[in-house]
Amino acid sequence: MNWLSRSLSRSSRNSKTPSTQTQSNSKVQHQQQEEESVYGITEELINHVKSFTLDNFKNFPVKDEDEGSYWEETESSSSKVRKDLSEWQERHAILVLSRVKEISQLRYVLCPRHLKENQFWKIYFKLARSHVLEYELRHIKQEKLKRMAMEDEKSSVNNSYEVEMSEAKDFNFIEPLPPSE
Repeated sequence: MNWLSRSLSRSSRNSKTPSTQTQSNSKVQHQQQEEESVYGITEELINHVKSFTLDNFKNFPVKDEDEGSYWEETESSSSKVRKDLSEWQERHAILVLSRVKEISQLRYVLCPRHLKENQFWKIYFKLARSHVLEYELRHIKQEKLKRMAMEDEKSSVNNSYEVEMSEAKDFNFIEPLPPSE
């Protein structure tokens, strides 16, 4: 996200007047703040994450037996990739890494020497659960509502086709003559 912001600000600097640069920068900042609020990146979470230590992660009880059922493997185009995080968690992780240098440094020290990447994120989301759970649940509910709305829309479109087809059948239907004996 920072790369994108820098690219946008560079291109806007080259093509716009100073007042429009300020407007576009504030617009980008506003969009970033909105996204961070959707993904639960609050000052409270940031302060909580800054309190994490190496020992929090090293001493956290991780069961390897859970990994087989909890983490699913998916094929990517080039190789097997572990699909450990939901889309929401993945975006949250990217944002928190870019916003909180302490968690980025912990990850660098811990992975892969002491923990696998998936273990690191599993522990992170358990440690941060009280701060991020409501945001993740809100996202899940919104996605569910979107899917339901799309299904309703599809079914109403299909129903209208079915009605049109049945009306067309009724119109074109000619009663057969009774059999003559």
